[in-house]
Amino acid sequence: MTPRLSLRNITKRYGPVVANDHVSLDVMPGEIVALLGENGAGKSTLMKVAYGVAQPDHGTVTIDGAPIAVVNPKRARSLGMAMVFQQFALFESATVLENIALGLPPEPISALESRLRTLAPRYGLQIDPLQRVHDCSVGERQRIELLRALLGSPRLLILDEPTSVLTPQAVDRLFDALRQLAGDGVSIVFISHKLHEIRKLATRCVVMRAGAVVAEVDPRVGSESALARLMLGTDPPILANHDAPRGGVVLRVRQLRVTALEEHHPLRSVSFDVRSGEIVGIAGISGNGQGTLMAALAGELVVEPEAIRLFDQPVGHLNTAMRRALGLRYVPEQRLGHGAVAGMSLEDNARLTDTSLQKAFLLDATQARDDAVRVIKQFGVQCSSTTQKAETLSGGNLQKYIVGREVMHAPRVLLVAQPTWGVDAGSAMSIRNELIVLRDAGCAIVVVSEELDELYQLCDRLLVMANGRVSPPRATNEIDSAELGRWMAGLWLATHDDAAAMEPAA
Repeated sequence: MTPRLSLRNITKRYGPVVANDHVSLDVMPGEIVALLGENGAGKSTLMKVAYGVAQPDHGTVTIDGAPIAVVNPKRARSLGMAMVFQQFALFESATVLENIALGLPPEPISALESRLRTLAPRYGLQIDPLQRVHDCSVGERQRIELLRALLGSPRLLILDEPTSVLTPQAVDRLFDALRQLAGDGVSIVFISHKLHEIRKLATRCVVMRAGAVVAEVDPRVGSESALARLMLGTDPPILANHDAPRGGVVLRVRQLRVTALEEHHPLRSVSFDVRSGEIVGIAGISGNGQGTLMAALAGELVVEPEAIRLFDQPVGHLNTAMRRALGLRYVPEQRLGHGAVAGMSLEDNARLTDTSLQKAFLLDATQARDDAVRVIKQFGVQCSSTTQKAETLSGGNLQKYIVGREVMHAPRVLLVAQPTWGVDAGSAMSIRNELIVLRDAGCAIVVVSEELDELYQLCDRLLVMANGRVSPPRATNEIDSAELGRWMAGLWLATHDDAAAMEPAA
């Protein structure tokens, strides 16, 4: 058979960095191929070359046996290709439907809306077509990108971390649909750091390291640890979690209410406590108020003073800088534009949440550079220098940098949304271990994550958000994934009510 996609000797450099080093890859019709590698291994760059977003310095791209002299996204789409990027490309002020329409051939908007409303439930990717993107959570934005690609009826589908913030139920539905597409002859390239998903979906796994292909294996044979060793070149780090003594309550939330705002889902009488020396995880289907809750806790959204108490001080009316001065730090779910400024260097981004450097922004370049170097070394961020712009890092490396920037300041309270989104298995374990070390030092940590396995690994207690409400807290070892899934649908036990959720942790 003629390969649907054939890449030959692809080389791509960014200055002194060789992102792809004479890489060759074939993808056959109806084949599901996984690309596996550490952050910065060159996976996304290779697929951007295939799709025409990046032009190779050397090598050829062939589609269905025909060499393509110049590939650009428009040409790629005309050849039946579609790509879902790890960093979303959406217009904030436009609706979901308008964003999808912009990436497809022209058709009546009513016809497109009808197709969207039919297709979305089939793939488990339900979303309101008339909702504006700036109101959407990260999980909802990922659904938009996936639906736009699927509605184009591609013959070659490239997915870069497509399940990073999807629920397990949505992942299962999506995988069923991808298998059906492959059965119909669609070729699929699947980039993921989730080893269990690669083993579940792909029929072939191509492993990249330092810009080159180092192995090709059948992921269905062997173990996840074997795949991890191929990816890292060594054994992955081990999670060093253990029971730790808790201190007193340092973050207290009582009857926190937020009405529906332009950019925020409503909150309905949310109450819970977090103690020093514990990690509290918040599970839930994306778009149920998690983003609003984190914004309110961080000070990006002002609420009633007594709704949030930090170290027994009412802070609901304080802004982010004031709460930061009290020892609270925040890692938001959106990296670029929220966690980091795209066009600024890493060392300048280090200043953004450092109150001491903000007082003399132009005079503390040395300290900012030293802070950036510390984060890069401790968290293994792959970059050329501290002057490299944030937007040029891979998604996983930028995530490591943002998490590291906040952790390095030894916060007393840390809010983290999607801590390992798009991060490779080894780096994800390192980040989780850093959070555990921080907890053991007495920090109170709130983690919002779409990855249930991550919540079970990290957290001492779990809460669930559904429709702007929060469930009673449960010790992680007292609630299984099946019950957690029911709670994510809002079906926690009738004997539990908001009053029960208000009780302090034992």
